[in-house]
Amino acid sequence: MTSVSSTQETWLRRFQKATPGALTLVCLPHAGGSAPYFLPLARALAPAVDVVSVQYPGRQDRRREPAPESLDILADQLFDVLDAKPGTPLVLFGHSMGAILAYEVARRMEREADDVPLGVIVSGRRSPSRHRDESVHRRDDKGIIAEMQELSGTDPGIFADEELMQLVLPTLRADYRAVETYRHRSGTPLRAPVSVLTGASDPRVTEEEARAWEEVTTGAFSLRIFPGGHFYLNSKQQEVTAAIKESIAAFKSAAG
Repeated sequence: MTSVSSTQETWLRRFQKATPGALTLVCLPHAGGSAPYFLPLARALAPAVDVVSVQYPGRQDRRREPAPESLDILADQLFDVLDAKPGTPLVLFGHSMGAILAYEVARRMEREADDVPLGVIVSGRRSPSRHRDESVHRRDDKGIIAEMQELSGTDPGIFADEELMQLVLPTLRADYRAVETYRHRSGTPLRAPVSVLTGASDPRVTEEEARAWEEVTTGAFSLRIFPGGHFYLNSKQQEVTAAIKESIAAFKSAAG
């Protein structure tokens, strides 16, 4: 089996240049997602913010590497990559599966690293303290495609391309398996502030489940609810960008 790379060049992608010393925003995609998903955000925030998108193994140019077996393993790998990064102000931002990864990486940073995140921004995911029994990864291919269609985050034209779908489905199934088998382990809560973004009609996150993120941090907490479903940020890019800017400013202010 092909080994998973631990180099920053493999994991971390930059699409825009940033001002030297700029705060780094590490962006973690959803299940089935890839680093270019955050290209519009990188364009909107540059050069004041250094937007770094994470490319998970098992997709695009990393398709020959095994997809993540679990979120804990993936969080360990990401922590190792980010821990090697020079000390600059850092904020973690994750959508859906990426939200849980942002939380778990932040936990590792606060427990084991000298540099800790200024804050964590999570989107489209219930608090890790709120569990649901889900088994999308056990469905057949049609069942996984039905899930993708319900969440409305994928170009409908892709579903008609059978060859492309056969390339995408194994990685998507692996991502769903990783996130659906994740179990939150109680322990010391985050010290970092947490900002939560969610869609008002997201079928996978209730408002109560979004507010429950406050249970996993002793830092400041905020919640922003946008019109739309699980991929509300696709149609609300300007509003989401503004919310991220506000969160970053609040994190900086709190850090002094």
